[in-house]
Amino acid sequence: MAFLPLRSVSLPAAADASYEAWLDELDGQLDAPGADWPAVVRQVLLGLYHPELPDWEAAVADPRRSRAARAALLALDPRNITLEPEYYADVDPVRFARVKPLLWLWYSFDRAPLAGQNVALGVALRRRLAPRIFARCGRNFKCFQHVEFSYGYNMDVGDDVVIHRHVLLDDRGGLTLGDRVSVSDYANIYSHTHSIVDQRDVTNARTVLEDDTRITYHATVLAGVRVGRNGMVGANAVATKNVRPYHVNVGIPAKSVRVKPNAPAETLPTDLVSRNDGEPEPT
Repeated sequence: MAFLPLRSVSLPAAADASYEAWLDELDGQLDAPGADWPAVVRQVLLGLYHPELPDWEAAVADPRRSRAARAALLALDPRNITLEPEYYADVDPVRFARVKPLLWLWYSFDRAPLAGQNVALGVALRRRLAPRIFARCGRNFKCFQHVEFSYGYNMDVGDDVVIHRHVLLDDRGGLTLGDRVSVSDYANIYSHTHSIVDQRDVTNARTVLEDDTRITYHATVLAGVRVGRNGMVGANAVATKNVRPYHVNVGIPAKSVRVKPNAPAETLPTDLVSRNDGEPEPT
């Protein structure tokens, strides 16, 4: 098996400077005293989707535009749209109102022509938005396109975390991601669950991914699960119970099938590698 670290890729100097200048300008607008974040986001999205229109209010008021065109322009302003978490009974309206404009910018950017598979600019923008949305965001956060959250403000994220494409991070009950956590494409991490009797009966439980854990392709981690340090949830697995440190859990429900060869002695089980996560296999 080949050892293939990521390559370093550079943009042309002019493009890199232009992107940085735009992001610096956005930082300044968001950090200005008394900044109106919905208005800032509206203007940014107007530039991304309709660069030929300098004035949003005039464009919306123009009677020559079709109703569909005016509706599309109205939706650039986060005050004119709703996001699903706003309907949740346990949402903190004040905290969500603060982060909602930035979530709308995050999601809308991913669907803009400028974004697409534009990795460098997308990662740079999300890296600037995340500390304003999350409860905590460590250094060198790297997030690819089409990642969605519940509230955003219940995210606690360590250093050097990587989130790949099309991931759902449900932080309704709180999510903690330790240092160097990696979540692969199309994974789902939950922190709330519904009663099988009445779906309005909701249980929130913080989900924790400890340092150096890996959640791989299309895997699901359910509410309240703790994936121990250097643990791994395999492709398509559903983790319904805790994953022990350095263990690799696969299947539905996910069970331990091996211990990583780099596991320190104190993490090794005293019995055979379990098939039911923590208890000896029945005889």
